[in-house]
Amino acid sequence: MAFAGFTETDFDVFSVPGLAGRMAALKQHVRPKLEQLGQDIQTRMEQTWNIPMYAHVAKHARRTVHPPADSWVAWAEDKRGYKKHPHFQAGVWGTHAFAVFGLISESPLRPLFGRLLYARREEVVRLIPSDYVWLPDHTQPVGYMAAEVGADRLGELADRLIHVRSGELLVGIQSDREDVIRMGPAWVERVWSCFCTVQPLFTWLREQTGA
Repeated sequence: MAFAGFTETDFDVFSVPGLAGRMAALKQHVRPKLEQLGQDIQTRMEQTWNIPMYAHVAKHARRTVHPPADSWVAWAEDKRGYKKHPHFQAGVWGTHAFAVFGLISESPLRPLFGRLLYARREEVVRLIPSDYVWLPDHTQPVGYMAAEVGADRLGELADRLIHVRSGELLVGIQSDREDVIRMGPAWVERVWSCFCTVQPLFTWLREQTGA
């Protein structure tokens, strides 16, 4: 089944009070959309990049008190999971949808990614469109607009990846919920366009690891 697009109801899921109520709404409305998006993008990745990729939809299984503020699907080369690996991710908060690439704190490749970004920071700054966002914490929706991240600032973000154990860094797009709702099924094209734009970062990192 093709991705159907996010609706007002999907974004409103993150306003449902309580863990049980929000999880029930998320499973009913958002998760099926993420599964659709996951399959669609996985197929494109494999056909275009000629490498096996696997979609992982967030289950939020470890939550016992606090309801999730966002939900997502992530794509990585590992069938068992994505958190330890370079990965692409797309999902929704109550206010916006996003699509990003990067590494989070669980990945042992963070220092390698940091050194790569630092060494190629001038090239990376030219690669990333000005309306993209750099996110130093995947659990927070606030980051730095790429228009404000020059080579020096990117070097600082890369240095944090190298030297701070909790350091992480992702880059991609954020779109207001109204825009995403208006796009409907076409949101998948926006996601795919973003992933194609940042794909060189993924390729460079794979080359460094001998993948």
